Amino acid sequence: MGIRVQVRDNEPIEKALRRLKRLCNAEGLDRAVKAKAHYEKPSERRRRKAKDRMKTIRMAHRMRNEA
Repeated sequence: MGIRVQVRDNEPIEKALRRLKRLCNAEGLDRAVKAKAHYEKPSERRRRKAKDRMKTIRMAHRMRNEA
């Protein structure tokens, strides 16, 4: 499933790296790497997932009220 970025003709490497970083961020790879960097207790995982669910619900509610 690798992410590929092709360097175009006369394109600086820095620009291609920025595109790669943007793609990795969009795929959520940086979050996955950070999550695996240290052990997370199951209770901490449940707490974090519940917090993420509430954040998603609040954002959806806010978007619904703005529209």
